Amino acid sequence: MNYNSHKDEKKVDSAQQKPSKKGGWKAAIFLLFIAVVERFSFFGLSAILVTYLTNELHQRTSTAAKNVNIWTGVSNIVPLFSAFVADSFLGRFKTIVLACVIYLVGMTLLSLSVSVVPLDYRKVIIFVALYIITIGEGGHRPCVQTFAADQFEEDSLENKKVKSSFFNCWTVATVMLAVAMAVALILLLLGIKSWTVATVMLAVAMAVALILLLLGIKRYRKQVPLGSPITTVAQVLVAAARKWRVEKKRDSGGDYCEDGLLTPGQPKTWTLIHTNQPRCLDKAMIFDKHDAIRKVRDPWRLCYLNQVEEVKLVLRLFPVWLSCLMYAIIVALMNTFSVKQGSTLQRSITPHFVLPPASLQAIVALTIILSMPIYERFFVPIARKFTGHPSGITMLQRVGVGLFLSILIMVVSSLVETKRINVVKEYNLLDHPNVKVPMKVWWLLPQYIITGLVEIFAFVGLQELFYSQMPEAMRSLGSAINLSVNGIGNLVSSAIISMVQAISSKHGEEWLGDNLNRAHLNYFYWVLAGISALNFCFFLWIAKRFAYKKLDEDDVLEEKESGAIDRDTGEEII
Repeated sequence: MNYNSHKDEKKVDSAQQKPSKKGGWKAAIFLLFIAVVERFSFFGLSAILVTYLTNELHQRTSTAAKNVNIWTGVSNIVPLFSAFVADSFLGRFKTIVLACVIYLVGMTLLSLSVSVVPLDYRKVIIFVALYIITIGEGGHRPCVQTFAADQFEEDSLENKKVKSSFFNCWTVATVMLAVAMAVALILLLLGIKSWTVATVMLAVAMAVALILLLLGIKRYRKQVPLGSPITTVAQVLVAAARKWRVEKKRDSGGDYCEDGLLTPGQPKTWTLIHTNQPRCLDKAMIFDKHDAIRKVRDPWRLCYLNQVEEVKLVLRLFPVWLSCLMYAIIVALMNTFSVKQGSTLQRSITPHFVLPPASLQAIVALTIILSMPIYERFFVPIARKFTGHPSGITMLQRVGVGLFLSILIMVVSSLVETKRINVVKEYNLLDHPNVKVPMKVWWLLPQYIITGLVEIFAFVGLQELFYSQMPEAMRSLGSAINLSVNGIGNLVSSAIISMVQAISSKHGEEWLGDNLNRAHLNYFYWVLAGISALNFCFFLWIAKRFAYKKLDEDDVLEEKESGAIDRDTGEEII
C-alpha cells in the first residue's frame, strides 16, 4: 500500500494561490513599532527592579538578584506555552492581542501597587503584578517577531534578503534602541525618586502598543494554525519506539515523503531530504507487515519522511540550546551584580547630576546600534570573500564568536572588580559599603561594550538559527525555544548564586554578600570564566557535527529559478 502524496498536486495548488495584497513593510512597520514599545516597557521595568527591591522593599542584594533572575527566567519560559497555543489554536495575531491586554493589566496593577497600595500589602501585590506581566510578555514576544516575518514572502532572492534584513538589522537595532530609551528615560525619572511616574509611563507605553496593533489590523497577512506541533513530534517518537526492533530498511516501493496540499494562507512547505541525525528516528518510516495490512495509515505507527526530518530538525537544535545556557547566565549577571558594582563607584557627571547605576545598561544597546551597521556593511562582505558564504559566516560560527566573547566578559569583569577591591583596601573602605569608592564608574564600560558585541553575535545568531532551522509550522515555537535559553539561564544563574552563597558561607566568607567591599565577586567571575571556557569547547564539538536543513533536489531546482535558493550551495537563503 502506498501512502504517497504528490508534489505535482502541491505545485498546482501553490500556483492557484493568489498573491495577497496584504503584508510587506506596510504591515511589518506596525509590528516593528509595537516591538519597540513593548521592549521599552519590559527593559525599563527590568532596569529599575533590582534598585526598587533593595531600596524600597529592603531586600538583600543576593535575594533581590535571585528574585529578578527568577522573574526574568520565567518570562523567557512562558513563551514555550504561548507559542504552542499560537501555532496550534489561536494563531499568532490573536495571541498577540490577548497578550497585549494581559500585559497592560499587569502594568496598570504595578503602577497602582507602588503608588496607592499600603506598604503592608505592597510586596505581595507587586509580585502578583510582575507575574501577570510575565504572562503577557511571554505571549507577546515569541509571536510578534514571527508574525512580522510572516508579512514577507519567501518566493524570490530579493524577498529573502528583505526578510533577512528585517531580522538581522531592523528588529535587533530598533529593539535595542528601545532599551536605550527605557534606560535613559526611566532612570532619569528615578533620579528624582518618582517610582509612580516611572511605572505609569510603562503602562501608557503598553496601551500605545495595543492601539498600534489594532490600527494595522487590515494590513496583516494572517496564517491559519496548522494544529499541534507537539502531536507531530509525539507521533514520530511513538512510531520509532514501536518499531525499535524492526530493521532499518524501508520497502523498496514506498516513498513516505509528506508533501501534501498547502493550506490557504500558509507559506510553501519544503520537502526535506533524508539525514542520519539522529538515525534511530528512521524506524518511524519503516513500512512493515503490520502497515501493509492496513487500509488507512496509522500516524502513530507509520510517519512520512518529512515528518521525521522535521522532528530531527528540532532535536538537532537541542544540544546547541544546551551549550548556550552559559552565555545567558553571564548576560543575566550584567543586569544584577554589575549594577550593584556601579552603585559603589563615583557616578557624578556634573555637580548636580549623578548617573543612576543601571543606566550603564544603555551602553549595551548603544554598542549594538552602532556596531550592527559595521557588521552588515564591512564584516559580512570581507568575511564573504574568504568563506564564500552569503552571510559571511555560518549561523553557528556567529554564535561561537558570541560565546567566546562571553568568556572575555567574565575575565574583564574580574579584573575590574580586583582593581575596585584594591582601591577599597587602599582607602580603608572595607567596612564602609555606603561610601563611594574613589574610582570612576567608567571602569565598567569595557564589560558592557563586550556584552553588546556578544548580543550581536550570539543573540542574533541564535535568533536566525532557531527561525531558519525549525519547520515552518513550528517557527513560533522555535522563537520561544530560543527565548528559553535566556529563561533557563536566568534560573540557573539564581541557583548558582544560592550555591555559591551556601558554599562560601561554610568556609567563613560570603563571596556574594551585601557588602561588596568584603565580598569576593572577582573570584565568582573567574569561576564562571572557567566554566564558560569548558562550555565553549562543548559548543565547538556540537557545531562541528551539526547538520543544517537540506531541501529536496526538485524543490531546490524550482527555487533556484526564482532565486530563493543559493545556486552554489543548494541551501535555503535566510
